[in-house]
Amino acid sequence: MSDGHAHLNQSLRRRVAARLTGWDRQLLHGVAAVKWPGAEPVLPRLSHSANHGLLWFGAAAGMAVVGRGARSRRAAVRGVASLAVASALINTVGKRSVRRSRPLLDAIPVMRQLKRQPFTTSFPSGHSASAAAFATGVALESKSWGAVIAPLAASVAFSRVYTGAHYPSDVLVGAALGVGAAFAVRGVVPTRSQLPPPGRPRTHAPALPDGEGLVVVVNEQAGSADSAGQVAETLPLAEIVQCAPEELAAELEKAASRCRVLGILGGDGTINRAALVATAHGVPLAVFPGGTLNHFAYDLGIEDVEDTCRALAGGEAVRVDLGRFTPGPAGEGHGYFLNTFSLGVYPELVRIRERWSPRIGGWPAGVLAAARVLRGEHPLEADVHGRHRPMWLLFAGNGVYQRMGPTPGHRQDLADGLLDVRIVHGGRWPGLRLLAAAAAGPLSRSPVHASQPMPRLTIRGLTPGTPLAYDGEVSEAPSELTLDKAPEALTVYRPRQLL
Repeated sequence: MSDGHAHLNQSLRRRVAARLTGWDRQLLHGVAAVKWPGAEPVLPRLSHSANHGLLWFGAAAGMAVVGRGARSRRAAVRGVASLAVASALINTVGKRSVRRSRPLLDAIPVMRQLKRQPFTTSFPSGHSASAAAFATGVALESKSWGAVIAPLAASVAFSRVYTGAHYPSDVLVGAALGVGAAFAVRGVVPTRSQLPPPGRPRTHAPALPDGEGLVVVVNEQAGSADSAGQVAETLPLAEIVQCAPEELAAELEKAASRCRVLGILGGDGTINRAALVATAHGVPLAVFPGGTLNHFAYDLGIEDVEDTCRALAGGEAVRVDLGRFTPGPAGEGHGYFLNTFSLGVYPELVRIRERWSPRIGGWPAGVLAAARVLRGEHPLEADVHGRHRPMWLLFAGNGVYQRMGPTPGHRQDLADGLLDVRIVHGGRWPGLRLLAAAAAGPLSRSPVHASQPMPRLTIRGLTPGTPLAYDGEVSEAPSELTLDKAPEALTVYRPRQLL
């Protein structure tokens, strides 16, 4: 009986496979028989351009350059990462599991056929997997860019049937694997929309739908002219003051003394200065991201000018903590940070980045600086909470960072009263060891890395002249430092739908 059942099941599988193959051929011949106006000069070239993912790498580069803000860059990176996973899956498992021959080209018009025929097996379609993975990855991060990329991806997938390179089922399965790869990447590294946004505690702030009572100070070096123009267009009654970096402190003081709401357009260092002035004058702060990184704005949930304008129109705001170190720069009073404070290698990275960014741009300068500092050992020794430590880096975040993939990357609560203290221990090649640990899993599990949230931190025994960095600014550290928080000291706008 068992042999009979096995023979029956095998026969049934063969009949099902034969029927599916028959449907595949009918669909392929149906596509071949239809005249598609304008497709002959376009689809074969489009199919060829997607070889080795070149079309998608070019699209990602275009998105990063043309698109405004970090959302476009994140969408490009997520699309490429999804493509890489899909390509690896197809080439290592898919192509080897089902060795299906390519379709015969006798039904395909010669004008449609690819000039160079593929030599790999037909199932599944790698081009379709890459197209679907890239488009899905982009759409998960940015719906607007996804709407642009989706028709192009669908055209590439259809071109594989149109040119006779694949059967329709090859394309459908490849596309399904590509979509699955994009969601697998999202499972490891969540998109911004998946993360619980920071939003407590809410507080009252003036509603300024036309910008009346708002003075926006624009750092000409950090903020873009396009963003300033967008603010002026959306908030026509707002006063906009553009100034050079050396004039920023004076202009912020003047603006805060005559406004209901102080606005700032620039990077993290510029926003840091505006936050201190707004706190001192007791006025709310409206942040318009305009720098290279914009960590504070993005952790606040503000990606672009429209987000801030929407919050201003509704009077929607929250209170956030200020990180504090004592004594401050030049040994006087307090120093404050919205994002991070660090000793060790990071101040050196900032110096190198600032030296090169005017020549090659912020992002390339950052990559160059990281490559330089990761090669060295950069000894730093200090007593941290009474324990002497050789360190490569001491980092304190204004609020606890949550993991995004293997590394900490997002603050869910900007008023938690805690410092996110992380130390990378000294030793040989600590930078490379840290990268290896990050690739292997969460940094909290790394033997070269220690992490602990705490409300207060004391550091003693620093060598005179040791550099420290806070929100992208570099100064010299005293021999002894205390880090703590100024709880809920700043009122800042953010859209209600993100709360």
